[in-house]
Amino acid sequence: MNKNRIIRNSAILLILIANIGCDQISKNIVRKKVGYYESISLISSYFTLTKVENDGAFLSLGSALPETIKFILLSGIPLLALAFGVAYMFLRKNISFMSMLALSFAIGGGIGNIYDRVVHGSVTDFLHIDLGFVQTGIFNMADVSLVVGMFLFFVQSFFNGRRIF
Repeated sequence: MNKNRIIRNSAILLILIANIGCDQISKNIVRKKVGYYESISLISSYFTLTKVENDGAFLSLGSALPETIKFILLSGIPLLALAFGVAYMFLRKNISFMSMLALSFAIGGGIGNIYDRVVHGSVTDFLHIDLGFVQTGIFNMADVSLVVGMFLFFVQSFFNGRRIF
């Protein structure tokens, strides 16, 4: 394996670990320090911590499904997709830096949420933004990683394959 490939794979691994670590550390702190549905104001009423457990997907979609189907749809299939994504990043030789970065963020976020779902039975969400005219659902750092990854893909698509970095 050449030096560039080792550096590239190390960068992928570092970004994955950073995303998963940030997510899991923040969730562990919230699980220990914040009560269910407790709301802690960080920046007035604009940015708050509100601990909830989400046993569904995005915005609790699928939470009412039977447990077996929910496990297959919300854990099994995503786990296979994440494994494919990790293999793709490490085995693909000509992936651009921007694609590698975007995939690392998206996959790191996905792994963080899948880990919660498998180990804890639900995903801990705790961040909420309310600017009055726009408001988010309650989310976590894994969701932030996923959004950053998707944003990077959109930036790359906007520049139509031209190398940005």
